[in-house]
Parts: sequence; C-alpha cells; structure tokens
Amino acid sequence: MNTSVIKKFAIQTYGCQMNVADSELVEGILTKLGLEKTSNFDEADAIFLNTCAIRENAETKVHSRLGNLHKIKLTKPHLIIGVLGCMAQNLKDDLLKNKPYVDIILGPDSYRKIPELINRHEIDNKSIVDTKLSRYEVYENLFPTRGDTFNAWVSIMRGCNKFCSFCIVPFTRGRERSRSIESVVDEVKKAVDQGFAEITLLGQNVNSYKFEGNTFAELLLAVSDINGVKRIRYTSPHPQDINIELLEVMASRKNICNYIHFPMQSGSNEILKKMNRTYTREHFHYMASKIREIMPNCGLSTDIIVGFPGETEEQFRETLDLMEKVKFNSAYTFKYSPRPYTKAEQFTQQISEQVKKERLDEMLVLQRKHTLELNKKMVGTYQQVLIEKESKKSSNHWAGRTDSNEWVIIEKNNSKIKDIVPVEITSATGVILHGQEITGA
Repeated sequence: MNTSVIKKFAIQTYGCQMNVADSELVEGILTKLGLEKTSNFDEADAIFLNTCAIRENAETKVHSRLGNLHKIKLTKPHLIIGVLGCMAQNLKDDLLKNKPYVDIILGPDSYRKIPELINRHEIDNKSIVDTKLSRYEVYENLFPTRGDTFNAWVSIMRGCNKFCSFCIVPFTRGRERSRSIESVVDEVKKAVDQGFAEITLLGQNVNSYKFEGNTFAELLLAVSDINGVKRIRYTSPHPQDINIELLEVMASRKNICNYIHFPMQSGSNEILKKMNRTYTREHFHYMASKIREIMPNCGLSTDIIVGFPGETEEQFRETLDLMEKVKFNSAYTFKYSPRPYTKAEQFTQQISEQVKKERLDEMLVLQRKHTLELNKKMVGTYQQVLIEKESKKSSNHWAGRTDSNEWVIIEKNNSKIKDIVPVEITSATGVILHGQEITGA
C-alpha cells in the first residue's frame, strides 16, 4: 500500500445500530492495514460515509455531506471518498451519475474488499462499485474496533426475510443468514477481555436467528454462560418470533436484561395486514402481557408508524387504544415516508403531511404520559444502574441505565463509567429518573 498517500481515515455513520456495528467492522479492517482513525475530515486521506436508506431524512443528510466532501477533494485530489451501506446498495446508479467524485461504493456485504480497494488511486480514477448481496457473508473471523466504552455491539445475523411493505431492508441487506454460536461466543469473549460491561446482540430481525438448528434462545443461553458478561441486551426483534421459550430463558438469567424492544408499528389489524407484519393486534397484546407476566417490571419500548397509506382516523385511534392497553416505557414514533422499491410506495391513499404531523403530535403526548406514569412507579425502588457517561446538565453527576433500560441521573461519588451500582430511585421527571447511589452496599 502507498502509505505516503493514505495515512488517515474517517468514518461517519448514519442510521441504525447495525450500521454502527458495521462501521466498527470497517474500522477494524482499516486499522489492521496500519491506517490511523481521525475525526477531522480535513486531515483524512480516506473518508467513508456508512449510510442509511430507511428514511428519506437520512439520505438527504448524506447527499449534503457528500457535497461538502467534494469541496475538500477539490483541494486534496488524492482524497478517497467512499459510500458504504444501504444507500450504496440502493442508489448506486444515482451516485455514479451525479457524484462521479465518489471513489468507492460498497454495499453491506462487500466490506472484505476494502483492503484491495483502498489503493484504487494507484490503478485509475474510475469509481469502484460492489453492491452484490451475499447469501452467506456474516463477517465471521473479522473483529471490529469498538468505539464505545461500555457496550459492545455484536452482530449475530444479517438480512431480513419479513418483507414488511414499508421497509427497504430486504432489498439493501439481502436475506437472513446467521453466524455460528461458536463465532458469536468467541467475539463476546474478546469483548469481555477488552473490558466491555454490556453486550448487545444485533440483527435486522434478531430473534429469527437460526444456525444448524440452534435458536436465538439457545444462543442467548450460550452468551449468558460466558464468564464476565455482566449485561446482555438484543435488538431488534419481530413480535411474531418472540416466544415463551425465549422469555423463560431471559427470566432465568440475571445477566440478561429485563428489557425488550417490541415493535408494534400499528394497532389496527387492517393496517398491520397492509404492512405485512404477519401478526394481529390481539397476538401483539397477548405477547406483551406474557412478557410482563414472565418478566415482571420488564421495560418495553416500541416502534410506531403514523400516517401509513390509507390509515383512517378510526385506525389511528386503534393504535392509541393498543398503546393504552400495553403502556410502553418508551416509543420511537415516525411519520410514514415512502421508500423506493417497497410495496407501500405503490399504495394509493397517501396521507397528507399535515394529518401525519397532527397524529404524531397526539401520539407523543400519550407516550410521554405513559413514560412518566411508569417512571413514577419506580420511585422508592432499588435498581442496578450501569454508569455510561457524564450527565449533560451537570459535571457532578453520572447518567446510567437500569436493567430495564431507563435513564437515571446520580451523583458521582466514587463510582466510575462501566460500574454497575445499586441506586435508590428518588424522583421521576419526564423520561429521566433521579436516584441516590447506595454506598457501602
């Protein structure tokens, strides 16, 4: 490699946790080549944007950033600009046509090619593209360089077979394939040796994991058996694949967090069918009840889309009604936006932006009410809190998360980041809990 030219690289990540994990994987590949990571784009010799195509807003941000990078390249011609991930997969033709200054365009299954492509300036100045999707690539035996201090993202599978009508993931990340339990366990052991207190298992549809007959519940048990693993989380599951076996495994192990992200999307059976979500509101409500029966005080978060094509006022009210029945601790709520190649893009009866905004605003008010209601119930309880960072509002306080995923602010005392400390919850303000560390416990 011509190290006199390519010495430093920068990565900017957009989108989901899978993209964060992929960026750490790419960083591991580049540092193994002897390159140094920098956060200063002006001093980088290679800049990679790991992109997201799930929502239109993310694409807009990437296009804007590429315009800025083009200006840098005009003053530094040797600069390599790479577009990675879902946008590379989805919009390669547009990038080639309208942004010829982009040197490398790689889809999510092509990162092993980075070592040979980083030298592309030595061959010619044509853009290099590889967005072929693989039925087999799970990046076994490649280890990421992790940017976090306490949590290690561990990808256990890639792709998705669900084909929700609003989602582009099956087209940008391909079909489901899973890593072996042995390779996941090996990576988790390395993360524990590196001092990570929390492990988060990742997949586009994490609980549909299957390798040579092994289920996600069996993988979860294997990871929880690893010496030194303090906390285990996972995301994102699909409600159709949450089962009693999985819940019982979670309830049986103290180091598996008492928290599930449980994406509802809609509370209307008609809309769920149009979304191709493969479950009913009745099934969703039943499983939410089973979660809290088997795992008392389990933290539940969700995803909800408002304004899906054809959603009537009555169907929107059904969603609010199911929210009232379940009462989520937190919710990620979105206005529907059509994505190319998806079935929903072709639906008629698109909802106006004004109606979507009004429905989203009403939903947010309801969710804030539920969050505060559930948080107030925690006042006076004792929680184990993993300290993650300094509080944004006070340098004298830490911010950490409970086992069930609520944020807690506590005074610093002698504790430090990555410590898990016993805390008495003293008050609840909105989405934040406040507590007092129990010293001498």
